[in-house]
Amino acid sequence: MAVLYFCLMANPKRPKDTNQRAKLIVEILTGQTEDNNPDKDKNPKAITKGRKGGLKGGKARAERLTAEQRKEIASKAAKKRWAKD
Repeated sequence: MAVLYFCLMANPKRPKDTNQRAKLIVEILTGQTEDNNPDKDKNPKAITKGRKGGLKGGKARAERLTAEQRKEIASKAAKKRWAKD
């Protein structure tokens, strides 16, 4: 089941086309091809824990910043976003 979970995750090395991805999943499950997912050796609990930290990181940073710091960051981002090439 873990193999199937990793097959369905977004991965730039896997085909984006639905039919090609389905074919790859069938080939992996039947043993016709080997799964070359780089995350297969990682601990799923560690992945989940890291994801939780990433979700709270932005909010925690925003709470630490002063209003002046937030304004400075926002204006710098706006200048970059609207800058002409």
